[in-house]
Amino acid sequence: MTRFTLSERAACKLVGLARTTYRYQPKKRDEESLVTRLKDLAMAYPRYGYLLLHGLLKREGRVVNKKRTYRLYTEQGLQVRTKQRKKRVRPRLVMDRPTAVNQRWSMDFVSDQLATGRRFRVLNVVDDFSREMVGQLVSVSISGHQVARYLSELIEVRGKPEAIVCETKFGVAITAQNTPVKPYFFGAKCIKCNSILSNPVSRRRMHLWKV
Repeated sequence: MTRFTLSERAACKLVGLARTTYRYQPKKRDEESLVTRLKDLAMAYPRYGYLLLHGLLKREGRVVNKKRTYRLYTEQGLQVRTKQRKKRVRPRLVMDRPTAVNQRWSMDFVSDQLATGRRFRVLNVVDDFSREMVGQLVSVSISGHQVARYLSELIEVRGKPEAIVCETKFGVAITAQNTPVKPYFFGAKCIKCNSILSNPVSRRRMHLWKV
């Protein structure tokens, strides 16, 4: 093996390395005091993240680079623990299956648009036992009064069912028992859970309102 004797200048020039880089010796930082102060601030401000803690350290003149603060922050396990939001599981109210025709109706709204782009809505009323289409109301805009009037007309022709269930996007169900149909009747009482209807758009649940 042949060995060559070169000066530092010639060797660095040969490999394309700066002499300052060759002579560089990393300085070991004393981070004990910085870590201690970071922990104290994290204890004093438990809801602060590393950026806010970095601002406090920078104000005291202890650190300038936020990457250094983040490294120490993660090494010490000082991350703010966020509480996972628990999803509320509500029991579904199982409705009894009808055993005869005209015992329970279900109504629902669908929408579509014409070739001109004008939208319209359709109210479908179906018998839950026979799956027969009891009636359809088509209009550009269907108000609650129109729904009540149309259901009253169907009841005059077909007779009053024991219940009319309306599954809207708000999850409200209505019954027609002993009185004319009144959609979103305030003060009605659910025959399943005995809750009072005060705001029909407040819950996505299935109720049977006795109006």
